[in-house]
Amino acid sequence: MQSFSVDESEIAKFAALAEEWWDPSGKFAPLHKFNPVRLKFIRDTAAAQFGRDARALAPFNGLTLLDIGCGGGLLSEPMARLGFDVLGVDASEKNVKTAAAHAAAAGTNLRYRAGTAEELGREGRSFDVVLNMEVVEHVADLDAYLSACAQLVRPGGLMFVATINKTLKALALAKIGAEYVLGWLPRGTHDWSRFVAPQKLQAILAANGLAMLKTQGVAFDPLSWAWKLAADTHVNYMVVATRGG
Repeated sequence: MQSFSVDESEIAKFAALAEEWWDPSGKFAPLHKFNPVRLKFIRDTAAAQFGRDARALAPFNGLTLLDIGCGGGLLSEPMARLGFDVLGVDASEKNVKTAAAHAAAAGTNLRYRAGTAEELGREGRSFDVVLNMEVVEHVADLDAYLSACAQLVRPGGLMFVATINKTLKALALAKIGAEYVLGWLPRGTHDWSRFVAPQKLQAILAANGLAMLKTQGVAFDPLSWAWKLAADTHVNYMVVATRGG
């Protein structure tokens, strides 16, 4: 698949771990811990944007969602259960097969395919919501990747981006601490040079027609041993942007 934004070495790194996506005690345990806070943030933000009741059983019926860089489907499946018509896309065929097998076993109705944002753009696809979660720090060309993703957001739609800030605090905690001290992530998972400041994200998204709605910090609380929304954006953060209708 031709894409200027895909880094084949990064794809291979995660493909090698494909069988571990759904093991809450495995290599992706930090994502399992992270999932509840990001799911609630996506649900509540999307409900406010589209005038839906977040407490409803399937509040997003009739809306489409793209989970780009979906990995094993840790976000795709709960989004489908919330009523979204979900397409999960990943550049790794192994990840997609793992995700599809798990969805089938769970009886979750959604679609997966191996591909890239550029391919979807060439097909003229667009979505009400585009999830870009823990992906941008792994792409080869950030500008090209976000430009391709931005074109997939419908007027009035949302793009969510979750990533790691490019700060010394992030280097200490998200790279050295998480990979080398605590062993939460395999060594080499992240490259600090690819961490992204919120201001840079905002500038790229704005250049591609998306206006920033919110920047939200996420922090780990050692007392409750859980992630929570926080004012501090110096390490992990999420942003939401919209295309004007």
